[in-house]
Amino acid sequence: MATNSSTNSSSSTNAAPWRAPFLSHLAQLATATFTLATLHPAGRSEAPTPALPCLPRARTCVFRGLWAELPANPHNAAPRNPAGVYESDLPVFTTDARSDKATEVFDSAPAGDVEASGGATGGGGPVEAVFWVDAAGVRTQWRVRGHAWVLAGDVDDEASEGARKAREVLRSRMRRVGGRGEGEAEEKGWSFAREVTAHFGNLSPLMRGSFKAPPPGTPLAYHTAKGEAVGQRLDDLEDETARRNFRVVVIVPDEVDQVDLSDELRPRRWLYVYRGVGGESKLPGGEIIGEWEKVEVWP
Repeated sequence: MATNSSTNSSSSTNAAPWRAPFLSHLAQLATATFTLATLHPAGRSEAPTPALPCLPRARTCVFRGLWAELPANPHNAAPRNPAGVYESDLPVFTTDARSDKATEVFDSAPAGDVEASGGATGGGGPVEAVFWVDAAGVRTQWRVRGHAWVLAGDVDDEASEGARKAREVLRSRMRRVGGRGEGEAEEKGWSFAREVTAHFGNLSPLMRGSFKAPPPGTPLAYHTAKGEAVGQRLDDLEDETARRNFRVVVIVPDEVDQVDLSDELRPRRWLYVYRGVGGESKLPGGEIIGEWEKVEVWP
């Protein structure tokens, strides 16, 4: 049975020190894209070594904003969560449940998250997202390393272990805007499922229709199922087939690596490592800023 997700507390208290420059850089791009790397479980014949039973996979994705801060879109007819209740430092992209990257996020999950990967919502596998911003005065590479969680329409389902674990992890890194208390957030009725639907609504009709295409990567010679075709435009935000295939993926960063090449005579690089509330510095020259440690390193 679905429940109101806002009844549980968030624990993150301060914005990440890399958040403001990261967002300001991406705002200079016509379309903010990045390269997403995942781990692809490999069979015995494909594995590089018996001790490393996986292969790297990379592809280009579109940045869809930060979790709980859906970008405004006047053409989005989906019900929206109240604005200005939560914020986070968690990058979001969307994908097809039938794609390799969605499967890899589930299959490469750490041992503690494997059981939570059952059902449509879950995951926890390691990922790295690489952004290159070659704009005037910027020329900066951002590498966001962490774990990804795949969210589907069942994200508010208390009976799903994967949904429960995903909500727990994401909520721990969400912040209430302006110090709002539990009661006010609950009254406003913020929910994970509504946020997932709103992300679907934020896509163009043609992009929504892509979730009714044949499964990604299957040969054209295979017969398609009824209703499957490319190039469809979809206005129905609750279309059964499209919503069954649609997923929102949230990256929970553990490290952020910023390389500034705007001055070719003085390139600079900073590493940000998540330490949590009350965390201590562990790197020579490191500085704790909120829940993150920041240290400048050689580029």
